[in-house]
Amino acid sequence: MPADKIRLQKFLADAGVASRRKSEELITQGLVRVNNRVAKLGDSVDVKNDTVTVKGKRVFQAKNLYYILLNKPRGYVTTTDDELGRKCVTDLVDIKARLYPVGRLDRASEGALILTNDGAFANALMHPSHHVPKTYRVSVKGDVTDAEAKKLAEGVELDGRMTAPADVHIIERLEGKVILGIVLYEGRNRQIRRMLEAVGKEVIRLKRTAIGKLELGTLPPGKYRDLTEKEIKSLLALAGADKE
Repeated sequence: MPADKIRLQKFLADAGVASRRKSEELITQGLVRVNNRVAKLGDSVDVKNDTVTVKGKRVFQAKNLYYILLNKPRGYVTTTDDELGRKCVTDLVDIKARLYPVGRLDRASEGALILTNDGAFANALMHPSHHVPKTYRVSVKGDVTDAEAKKLAEGVELDGRMTAPADVHIIERLEGKVILGIVLYEGRNRQIRRMLEAVGKEVIRLKRTAIGKLELGTLPPGKYRDLTEKEIKSLLALAGADKE
């Protein structure tokens, strides 16, 4: 295949339209056109010369792909803009590209957050069937018994269904609070706070320390760094995907 030609579904995924699988569905549904011709599975595109549209809207190739690890401080929302005027995580990154967060951390939470403009990469990590583990250090008001920690690990009911099994252990007990280590394999909205509320506990502080094997380490709050190629491949391997 010529250097400037790539499979159509990869082009759509790299441009952030959808995952490769979803891009294939868009193609088979007849919603994708190449040079005004209805595309079919197996088509390749010349990224420099072909015109690709999805539902009538032109799709452009991402010129430079970025993969950023940010240590999100408390007080920032994980959106690209906010109608309420709150501080957004993208305000912390000085890169002239449209980056978006991979997953969420609520405004009161902090820690490891990936930002990218690679749609295929983001979709692979966020797909609910891929179960990329995320590690948290959680300060809880009062005491947490071994039995309560076991219950959290086995699952609690949220919105009418049980949470997936998690890894939960007590790191240390301090005066007036307990530090928990929690690893989640699913990503519901405000899941850890709601799990602890379900057993009558209040979260004082919540920090994500790792995504898969990608650790926050000593990265200061509000600062970011590029992911290495090895880190990108490791995350995609966990998500059951590969980066070509």
